[in-house]
Amino acid sequence: MKSILIIGMGRFGRHMAEKLQELHHEVLAVDRDEERVNQALPYVTNAQIGDATNEDFIRRLGVKNFDFCVVGVGDDFQSSLIITSLLKDNGARMVISRASRDMQAKLLLRNGANEVVYPEKQQAIWAAVRYSSDNVFDYIPLTEKVSIYETPVPAAWMGKTIAELKIRQRYHINIVAVRRGGEVISVPGADYTFTGSEVIFVLGENRDVTKFTHF
Repeated sequence: MKSILIIGMGRFGRHMAEKLQELHHEVLAVDRDEERVNQALPYVTNAQIGDATNEDFIRRLGVKNFDFCVVGVGDDFQSSLIITSLLKDNGARMVISRASRDMQAKLLLRNGANEVVYPEKQQAIWAAVRYSSDNVFDYIPLTEKVSIYETPVPAAWMGKTIAELKIRQRYHINIVAVRRGGEVISVPGADYTFTGSEVIFVLGENRDVTKFTHF
């Protein structure tokens, strides 16, 4: 279990708090808006109303005691920049800040952020990949070039094994898991025979997987 500070309880901060609670972590939520703090109370361990651009307020939070701090402020970049800097100046171990543009990310990193997230950009990219292909159910980017795709089994694979299909040599991809009904088989062996009812999780370079999913 980790201890996390989230500053900014808009949609991003609230959704993150909900998931962290589900994962059984302790969360302190902070926002200057009392209504947002009250809305977050069911999903957090504790909450405070306050101005995180004030150094005295940040100091009183004891940011050194958190495993990581999240700056989820999305509508006021100047405040996000100040908060990021204050967290680092006061000994925060790890600061994750939200950005909406590349320039914002550069400035946040220069002012102390360890990591920067782009929720809108990441969601837009996911949607573009997901909905531009009839054969992609989900998509998880690992790097700029490599991803995991969830896709149905091609009809031509029915009744054949992974070895017979020579998947790695022919498509330059790897099957990391197969879901058949409620069962998930991780890293299926070369003798696995496809029935056509499976969903497969494919790892590879985006250009190779994209070619493969256009069947």
